[in-house]
Amino acid sequence: MSRKIAIRKKARVRRKLHIRKVVNGTAERPRLVIYRSVAHMYAQLVDDVSGRTLLGVSSLSPELKERLSGKKPSEIAELVGGLCAEKARAHSIEAVVFDRNGFPYHGRVKAIAEGARKGGLKF
Repeated sequence: MSRKIAIRKKARVRRKLHIRKVVNGTAERPRLVIYRSVAHMYAQLVDDVSGRTLLGVSSLSPELKERLSGKKPSEIAELVGGLCAEKARAHSIEAVVFDRNGFPYHGRVKAIAEGARKGGLKF
């Protein structure tokens, strides 16, 4: 790992810990935490009080497999956010707290948030 990448990773972890001091999820309003890798997007709903992951969705989910071909990365991220909102509403979750996990709020991270909002989740 080059020095530049290591510095960037360390800065993201610092931002992540700073955000986690403030953002906590409960059973009524869980934390929507996202992770952005180079190839895929992941979203989870977490109840921090009981320490449980309520549900998880990613761009690897079988429900999205046929809808992903020919899409841009930000469009895929929006579909992931929409599926997360759909599953959350099935678990009767209406509102969440958004945790961007130290990533800047633009591009694919913003697309997941917009997809979840379109799906009916309130932030």
